[in-house]
Order: sequence, then C-alpha cells, then structure tokens
Amino acid sequence: MGSGKNNRRVASGIKTRSNGDDTTEQSLALATTLPGEGGGAAIHAPIVSSYNDRIRPLLDAVDRLRHLKITSEGIQLPTIVVVGDQSSGKSSVLESLAGISLPRGQGICTRVPLIMRLQNHHSPTPELFLEFNGKTVPTDECHVADAIVAATDEIAGNRKGISNHPLTLIVKKNGVPDLTMVDLPGITRVPVQGQPEDIYEQISKIIMEFITPEESIILNVLSASVDFTTCESIRMSQKVDRTGQRTLAVVTKADKSPEGLLEKVTADDVSIGLGYVCVRNRIGEESYEQARVEETNLFNTHFLLSRISKSMVGIPVLAQKLVQIQATLIVKCLPDIVRKINDKLTSNIEDLNKLPQNLSSIAEAMTAFMHILGSAKESLRKILLRGEFDEYPDESEMHCTARLSEMLNQYSEEMHRKSGEQESKTTFLIDEMRVLEETKAIGLPNFLPRGAFLTLLQKKVKGIYITPFEFVEKTWGYIENVVVSVLMKHSENYPQLLSSTRRAAQSFVALKKKQSVDWVSDLVEMEKLTDYTCHPEYVSLWNSLMAHQNAFMEILNHHSEPTEMRIDGFGDVDVAHLRGNVAQVQEAFDLKMRLTAYWSIVLRRMADCMGLHLLFSIHNLVNKEMEIQIINEIIGADGNGLQRMLEESPVVADKRKRLNNSVKLLKESKEVVAKIMDNIATLAL
Repeated sequence: MGSGKNNRRVASGIKTRSNGDDTTEQSLALATTLPGEGGGAAIHAPIVSSYNDRIRPLLDAVDRLRHLKITSEGIQLPTIVVVGDQSSGKSSVLESLAGISLPRGQGICTRVPLIMRLQNHHSPTPELFLEFNGKTVPTDECHVADAIVAATDEIAGNRKGISNHPLTLIVKKNGVPDLTMVDLPGITRVPVQGQPEDIYEQISKIIMEFITPEESIILNVLSASVDFTTCESIRMSQKVDRTGQRTLAVVTKADKSPEGLLEKVTADDVSIGLGYVCVRNRIGEESYEQARVEETNLFNTHFLLSRISKSMVGIPVLAQKLVQIQATLIVKCLPDIVRKINDKLTSNIEDLNKLPQNLSSIAEAMTAFMHILGSAKESLRKILLRGEFDEYPDESEMHCTARLSEMLNQYSEEMHRKSGEQESKTTFLIDEMRVLEETKAIGLPNFLPRGAFLTLLQKKVKGIYITPFEFVEKTWGYIENVVVSVLMKHSENYPQLLSSTRRAAQSFVALKKKQSVDWVSDLVEMEKLTDYTCHPEYVSLWNSLMAHQNAFMEILNHHSEPTEMRIDGFGDVDVAHLRGNVAQVQEAFDLKMRLTAYWSIVLRRMADCMGLHLLFSIHNLVNKEMEIQIINEIIGADGNGLQRMLEESPVVADKRKRLNNSVKLLKESKEVVAKIMDNIATLAL
C-alpha cells in the first residue's frame, strides 16, 4: 500500500489529562494510511497500516504490564475486548485483522480469553507464539489453529468447558495493524452435549469481568442478519456502557443480509457511541488478499451497500479505527496507571516494613520481645493513666480515663440510690426507736447508747454491701479487655506469642482483681466494725439537721398541727405514727440525725477510697507488675518462649511472600511505565 491518490491518510489527535490540580495537555499524532475505494492489497499481508512507530512503544508497554499480570494488583489496563453472540462471525473478523486462521467448528470455538497481540513486522517471515501456563510455544500460520486448540485443552480441559485463564497469541507479521485485543467465548444460552448446564452463566461472568472496567473498549461483533436490539452481546455491553461511549460495533455478513443494513447502522437504536463498521467475511478458500478485493468491490458496486459511507465499511477501516481508539485509550489511561502503580507500591512497601523482621537468634528475639512489651506499656500508660487516646481516636471504649470516671460516678450514684431506698417517709424514726428500746441499759438517762448507733450503721452498710464488689468486677473486667486488646495489637506480628500473651494478661489482671476484692472486703468490714471520722462536716451537718428538732417536737406535741413536716435531706415526713411515743422520739431524732450526718461521710469515703485504690492499682499494674508477669509467663525459666519467636508463623510468612512478590511486580511495572512516560512528552502534534 503506497501513498497514491486512491489512499486516505487519517490523523487523530490524542489528549490526556494528568492527575492532580495542574493540567497537562499532551498530544499525539496518529497517522494511518489505508486503501481508498479503489485501493489494492499489499503483497505480504491482508492489511497494511502505516502506523506511527512512536505509538508502538506505548502498546509494548501495556502488553508488558499485561504479561506481568499487573491486573492482579487491581490496576486495570486499557484493553480492546471482543464480544459477540455465537456464530456472529467474530472469528472471521479476527482472522481478517491478523491474516491467520483461527479454530473453527460447531459450538464454542473460543473457550478461554484469547489475548491477540498483533505486531507489524518488517521481516517477510511471520513469527507466531503462544504463551500460557508460564511457557512459550512457537507455531506457524499452518499450524496455529491446531496449536490454539491444544493449548486451550491444556488450560480448560479437552471437553467443551470454558476457563477464565487467558491464552496469549503473539502474531508478528508484515502489514498487520499494531493491536492487542482480547477475544472472549461466544455467547450461547443452550448447552450442547459435553458442555456444563450453566455455560451461559459462566460465559457471562467472564465477559462482564473483562468489559466492566472503564479502561476497556468493547468491540461488539454483530451479524447483519439479526435484530441488533435482541443481541445478547449488546444487552451485556449496555449494562456497563449505557451511553455506548466505549463500544464499537462490527457488522459481519453484510453480503448475506444487505437489506436494511444502511438504516440499521445509521439509526443506531442500540447506542453505539464509537460507531459501526460493516465488513464482508472471507468465503471458502479465498486468500485474505482476495477477500479484501472482493470486500472493496462489494461496498463499491452493490446497489444497497454502496450507499453506506466508505468511512463505515471494510476491514482496513476497522483496523484504522481500532488503532486510533487503542492509541487514544492508552495515552489517556497511562498517567492514571502510573499513579496507581506508585500508590500501590508505596502502600505495599509500608505494609512490608510493618512486618516483623525474620528473627535468627535468641538475642534478636529478646530485643523484639522487649520492644513489644515496651510499646504495649507506653500505650497503656497513655490510655489508662494519662488520658491520651491518639492511638485509638475513634474507639471510645479505649478512652479509658473517661470510661473509668463514668464507672466511678455510676458507683457513687448507685450507693446513694440504694441508701435512699432504705428510708421510708411513713416509718420515720421507727427503726431508731426500736433499736433504742433494745439497747437500753441501767444507767444515766439522755446518753445515746453506742450500740444503737453501730446496729443502725451495720444495717446501712449491708444495704450497699454488694455495690463495691460489683464495681470491682465491672472495672477489672473492662481493664482486662483493654490490656488484652493492647497486648494483642502489639503482638499481632508474632502469632506464636498471642495465646501465651493473652493468658499472661488474664492471669495478672485476675490477680489484681482479687487484691481489689480483698481490699473492698476490708473496707466494708471496717465501716461495719466502728464509727470514726475527723471530718468537720460531720458536726456541722449534724447541727444543721438538729436545728429542726424543736419544730419537729412542737408539731408532735400539738395534735392540731399538720401531720407532715419538711426536713432537709428527708423531704416531707409523716409524724402521726409517732404521737403515741413522744418520750422516745427526741432521743430517736438525735440518733437518726447523727447517723445521717455520719453516713454522708461514709458514702463519700467509700467512693473516694475506691477511686484512689483503682488509680493506685492501675499505676502498679502498668509500671511494675505487668512486665514481670508477662516475662515469667512467656519466656519462662528455660527461655522456650523466645525460641518460639524464631519460628515465623505461616500467616506472616505468606503475607511477607505475597508482599515481596507484589513489590517486585510493581517495581518492574514502574520501570516499564517510567521509560514510556519519558517519551510521551516527545509525542506532540
């Protein structure tokens, strides 16, 4: 194909926008020389594409990334994906583009994704290779179809099933367009003998996997004989490309069904955003050169088909469009691919660095163990003692000083609530009078018996007895969860230590809880055993309460007075039931006010002491006792615990291997794209 007057030269401007706020417009001139209406065929190939050599490195870079399996890292590549219903003529189109024969036969011919890499080759001798399962198999034009069948059988089995593992066909041939396409199995709804019952679902899954990414261009192969709106391949592509901006349609068998074809491709009832190209399939034993001549004559002379624009007919036009679309897509996607590779590489290196080093000696194991312990202690100091939660900003349960303060306040409120439940407005002073009656002795009058005071005090202590123990259980349960969580976080890279670390944490927290239970038992027994305070508030509160005594006695002595009286701290109390026992009421009133004043001190003392005890216990736990307990539990007397650290867990070993492989792949990919990005700036209009 030369540069004669019957040829058309098409230029396509390609623009890409770099990532970030700054916009970089990069342009790429793509020139393709294609035969015109009366153009002939080349001697050595079915299609001659005068493709700008500067584009070839871009395609090579993408093919290299695909070979490296960069998509396994979640990075999609610009791809032309060929889809079509079974018997739509998909294989014939690809044969015409590549100038080689592909497998033919009944049923599904393409049973695996076939990645076709076409490369314009200056040598007159074609070179063909198959790549699959980690090996490269050379072949030739005469045997390529059989080689594809054999490779497919090896990948998908020798029955009629399909597989999503790809097979790559590399065709280096003079005159073929520089293209990389992925041919997918033809869509069929009815399984034939030997095919799985869910063959349609399997094929649909593979197709959707390839056409869903925004980086994919969908080459939808349609037969001219069918209603486009009913084609299954159209329905699938519309699911992921509703506007059709990523879809190009190829209409095959134009010579078989020319009637109404012009209307179909111009009306565009199925939203094909990249347009249509109508082609004639090769018939019988025609050579590819003969087929192109016949195709040109058909669209030039047929009374219906000649009306279709020459920009929409013929394999050469299809090749031109695919080359232009592919180059545009690659240059558009490449900056984003570079960014994703860099981001993924940075993330994986960070994850790799977070993994523990491979320990090779007891000394290294000891160093690592002490680092874990030191880090855990500092985290616990922060959240349990200093109230800093920068390590757990969104986990409110780990904001320990706030949670412990809430628990202590609830504990104090609960004791006051239970104390209040012991009081009754309708039986005011009854208990005091009964106790005074039972503790009286021979002696001087007007002396309050201390036994009466202690009896009533012990009753009050019993009323709130369970509350301090419930508080201890609750707080140490919470502290255990926090300590275990922190230790597990800092030990997560050494799974062999997790169970013993958890056991050690639970053991020493249980010990601290027992110490608190013993302390609370002593505290409660002390409050029951004796009465003492040097707090001046006791006397001042008693005097304040006793100020109501005269008024109380006046109401009691005058039967016409109201039967209720308001007393600070008690509210409105009933006095009617006391009028028959006036002699004991004055003494009982004094006793109750003394007990009330003292009980206020007791409740405050039990809350204050509990808070101080808790802080002191946590301080000792974090700064002194935890380290000793964990060392004894994990290392032990013989040091076997450290020996276990030298054995890397399978989980960490697998993660390290996976990350290393990923980093290696991403570094190779980065080198590939770095070289090509350096050259993009030179590709100007």
